[in-house]
Amino acid sequence: IIFIVTAPIMTYPIDVALPQRVINPPPVTKEPPPPIDLRIDASNQVFWNNSPVSVTALPQMMETEVQRDPTNQPELRIDASSDSEYETMAKVLAAAKNAQMMKINFVQQQ
Repeated sequence: IIFIVTAPIMTYPIDVALPQRVINPPPVTKEPPPPIDLRIDASNQVFWNNSPVSVTALPQMMETEVQRDPTNQPELRIDASSDSEYETMAKVLAAAKNAQMMKINFVQQQ
């Protein structure tokens, strides 16, 4: 023998503050700044957009570029000759890291 007991369930209203859907406008996309072409030739000379610069001047130049708009940084395109020294490349990469550059690419010009 099976007894099924049913009883009305008492309901109590509970106020709950749920988050409301917010319709945001589409994000404003900024035009990316022109890329920076950084070239290291076989004699370890560094060129910033085809202008020769010293390795010691790079950190300040990179920081200036980042500070213009930290959320919309230019792309740093590094083209190093296969005959250049690793030390020069290491200094360039350290300067980019210390300047907090986020967009770094390596390119090989033909």
